[in-house]
Amino acid sequence: MFAVIKTGGKQYRVAANDLVQVERVVGEPGEIIQFAEVLAVGQGDDVTFGAPLVEGAAVAAEVVEQGRGKKVIAFKKRRRQNSRRKRGHRQLLTTVRISEILTGGAKPSKKAAEKPAKKAETKSEAPAAAAPLFTAPAGEPDDLTKIKGIGPVAAGQLAEQGITTFAQVAALSDEDVVRIDEAMPFSADQIKDWREQAKELSK
Repeated sequence: MFAVIKTGGKQYRVAANDLVQVERVVGEPGEIIQFAEVLAVGQGDDVTFGAPLVEGAAVAAEVVEQGRGKKVIAFKKRRRQNSRRKRGHRQLLTTVRISEILTGGAKPSKKAAEKPAKKAETKSEAPAAAAPLFTAPAGEPDDLTKIKGIGPVAAGQLAEQGITTFAQVAALSDEDVVRIDEAMPFSADQIKDWREQAKELSK
């Protein structure tokens, strides 16, 4: 038996035990989730199409892992306007394994995997926050939004990683650029462009 489900604005043809990567859905690994938007259900030549959904049908799936897709670069340029913008984006994705296709309002037969009992956390056991990539210098921060391509959101993200001045951006090494590229949603070319602009602004 197969089904056609809709999630994240896309449609997927699935069958039991299929491993499918969909746009991010809420759920922890081992948890059973349901896709309620079922557009068609069938077996062989016997197919039932919904109008638009098949009544009483659902698809149960087990969350395998939460992750992100490959980085996609979006580049925008306006001719003769000295304007260009480059952005990096990594889509949040969820990998699921289809457990069963349900019809007639049936409930999933498989339950979520049992989670290990959580120990009572003390202050010493509380997870430490990830350390920033760089150490912010003392003194007043610069307005990084003066660099073309850095908006208020990007400036805030850089500040969280300890980058707050033009001098810091101008002094970034190629190794630093790679570290930022891997840890943040900015491309290496984008960061190098900021570095060149920062060299002028820090004079």
